[in-house]
Amino acid sequence: MNKLSTGVIHMCMKAVGLAQDYACYLTRSLPSTRVSEPVHRIARRRCLVVLAVLYVMMMTPANATNTVIQTTSIDSLKLYAHSRIVNYKQFQCFNQLITKESNWRVEAVNPNGKHFGLGQMRNTKYQNLDGFRMIDWSIRYIKARYNGSSCQAYAHWAKHGWH
Repeated sequence: MNKLSTGVIHMCMKAVGLAQDYACYLTRSLPSTRVSEPVHRIARRRCLVVLAVLYVMMMTPANATNTVIQTTSIDSLKLYAHSRIVNYKQFQCFNQLITKESNWRVEAVNPNGKHFGLGQMRNTKYQNLDGFRMIDWSIRYIKARYNGSSCQAYAHWAKHGWH
């Protein structure tokens, strides 16, 4: 154990035995696939994986990280929407509708400045919501106006340019 400048004893600074010290934390949730494999070997391997991930994150340029975060955010919104719309066909229609309306950009604003967010709604409360709540509001609107059918909403959008 090493004492840091703050006076705190830190176990990670040990040159030998790191995997053994944290074995219980690194092996608690997932048992080994090999029954006879020692716990310290499993912990050491998981430590190496964590260190490798941290190294890659540290070496990634900032602009690449922002792109990944933005992509992950859109993917998270789509996953959330799909969790709310279980039927795959209905989800695909919803996906097409939102892609046409805002390209899944929460901050999207219509050129006239009166429609906001993912579903391009007029409500100013909608403008201040996060993406997940915008999805909930859009689904609620589709449920009320198109009997819950995202495909009917998308067909209306395709015919009229709005829904």
